[in-house]
Amino acid sequence: MQKNYNFTVSVAPMMDWTDRHCRWFHRKLSKNILLYTEMVVAEAIIYGDKDFLISYNTEEHPVALQLGGSNPQKLSRAAKIGEQFGYDEININIGCPSDRVQSGRFGACLMREPELVADCYAAIKNTVDIPVTVKCRLGVDQQNVSETLPHFIETVSRSGCEHFIIHARKAWLNGLSPKENRSIPPLQYSMVHEIKKQFSNLEIILNGGLKNILDAKNNSIGLDGVMFGRAAYQNPWFLTKVDKSFYEEPVFTEGRDDLVEDLIRYAELKQDSDRSTKSLIRHIMGLYAGQIGARAWRRALSEGISNGLKPSKIIKKAAEEVDKTKNILKVNYDA
Repeated sequence: MQKNYNFTVSVAPMMDWTDRHCRWFHRKLSKNILLYTEMVVAEAIIYGDKDFLISYNTEEHPVALQLGGSNPQKLSRAAKIGEQFGYDEININIGCPSDRVQSGRFGACLMREPELVADCYAAIKNTVDIPVTVKCRLGVDQQNVSETLPHFIETVSRSGCEHFIIHARKAWLNGLSPKENRSIPPLQYSMVHEIKKQFSNLEIILNGGLKNILDAKNNSIGLDGVMFGRAAYQNPWFLTKVDKSFYEEPVFTEGRDDLVEDLIRYAELKQDSDRSTKSLIRHIMGLYAGQIGARAWRRALSEGISNGLKPSKIIKKAAEEVDKTKNILKVNYDA
């Protein structure tokens, strides 16, 4: 499936979050949004259990496989496997700030090695026929990003890369945890816009701290797309507005109650053969965020996990608790 580059809206690859159950759920909210896997290390795909690591639901398309690594040959081999699995895009992670990633010489530390990133990109692009993209940070540690980021983009683009997703925040590899790197230092959206001005021929996607549709629209004028991160996970329902707001298509999902029925059916289909289906429960915690019954929903989901219930039963119980809350409030209001 060829991606439409006119304007791309996506959900970021997030470790321990965007697994195949999370992506299936997000797809039920939007027809057009591009979904990403968690980062998967190239060597793990080459030598490990490929089906376990990169299998997905066919409903997830369009879906991209994000790879971690710094060895061009291994990355190209892993990318070819991803293409054979049917992924729509290969993305190279040049943004993760974790210690484990640094020790493996990939992720954000590669912002210091643009020539190596260019070699990795070229190796993948010469191996697969699907789009290959790069997700990076503004820079790392003491880099002067107004100088180093344009150099990075220019170097990697010379290898053929035309599509960059830029997390508009530096990564501090010394002294900050991955969690702290999500909010420190401040975002610099202006730097992403400056890159677009300097490289108008490239597709530049904005990532980092975008809270909702309006926030994304206001901060992406002149850019080629937006990528939502934690907001899409914590309050996923706003993704239902993506198709209408960005693609001028009808809202994909009308009501939460119908979606809950789909979630129950999905859990029933998967849970007996796939133990990882239990992760679906934490992915849907925010489904009722800001709505009547949100607390009852979260509490019932948490209690169901603690009690070891099957995912389908947990979701059914949570839906019942939401209905009870709504009925109680209705009775009180009518009285």
